[in-house]
Amino acid sequence: MQHINLSYSWTPHSENDALRNRLSPIRNPLMDMLQAVRESGSIAAAAKAMQLSYRHVWGELKRWEQALNQPLILWEKGQAARLSEFADKLLWAERQAQARLSPQISALQAELEKTFAVAFDANSHLLTVYASHDDALVHLREHSARQSLHLDMRFCGSVDALRALNEGRCNVAGFHAPVQPSPRSLVARTYKPLLRTGQHKLIGFALRQQGLIVAPGNPRGVRQLGDLAQAGLRYVNRSLGTGTRLLLDDALLTAGILPSQIMGYEHEESSHAAVAACVAAGQADAGLGIASAAQAQGLDFVPLVQECYWLVCLKSVLETPSVQALTQVLQSDAWRQHMDTLPGYESTELAGQIQSLKKALPWWHFKTGHNTHTP
Repeated sequence: MQHINLSYSWTPHSENDALRNRLSPIRNPLMDMLQAVRESGSIAAAAKAMQLSYRHVWGELKRWEQALNQPLILWEKGQAARLSEFADKLLWAERQAQARLSPQISALQAELEKTFAVAFDANSHLLTVYASHDDALVHLREHSARQSLHLDMRFCGSVDALRALNEGRCNVAGFHAPVQPSPRSLVARTYKPLLRTGQHKLIGFALRQQGLIVAPGNPRGVRQLGDLAQAGLRYVNRSLGTGTRLLLDDALLTAGILPSQIMGYEHEESSHAAVAACVAAGQADAGLGIASAAQAQGLDFVPLVQECYWLVCLKSVLETPSVQALTQVLQSDAWRQHMDTLPGYESTELAGQIQSLKKALPWWHFKTGHNTHTP
């Protein structure tokens, strides 16, 4: 049994190519050679028809005979070259496969051409973004694509996103923090070592609400994070390294509540949507998240904290076409109007504006000293 490997190549567009693709959307050089030999009756004529040298075609046929351990061409003195029985069966099998799979192959070919068109479009741009999970960013990805800006979005925790930026794995990172965190807060002490003045620049993105996602009617009467410690209440947490987990741990530390006092603290989910789904399924009574995730599941939402969601990049890439395209999209009226339609979000005049760390983050001036904590 032979193993089949699929591959693709790029060729300049021509009418002949379009016709051949309609007849045979996936091509194999050996099959083309065998068909040419069958039609022409000689290797020399087949090579001429394919615009290849005799030596090349002859050498490839011999190579394939060795690889397949089967004869492909029968030569008899004074007679035209003929395909062997094995070669005839190969061509028959290939025609059968083409007939059965042609619609799927054509659809795959069209999808590949559509996807790779981005690379050949001088007016399109690609930006790799690692960011904390956020519904508005999903909308931004869709909105930007219509402006020929393609965001290669990888969702992870805020801390992980900033680390990815510092390690050169992305061009832009997304993180969130309360509008006015205390300079001595766990939030400030975690983010500050990852952001370097003079090296990083902030790009305004959005204001959003973080709060508690609860069942309709809020049957447990949860109004603040301290209520999560009430007896029997089941909580669903976000993963370590996420900004939402950081927000919770900061609040618990301030209130003097131990994680062990919260039932379900170890129950982690990777996104706001997953937290909401867990509450909707009755597996938890509350989880910290964003309003849009609660609304999508028909749940109630208790707003607690207004956050700034920031995008951050290296200062050295501010003038690149892709980052310039991003700031233009964020500053557009169309995007700001769209932001105002998303539950729990509001547009900000800082959207798309470049900000320094010291100016935008009021906790930046505080020296963390040896108390720095990075989860």
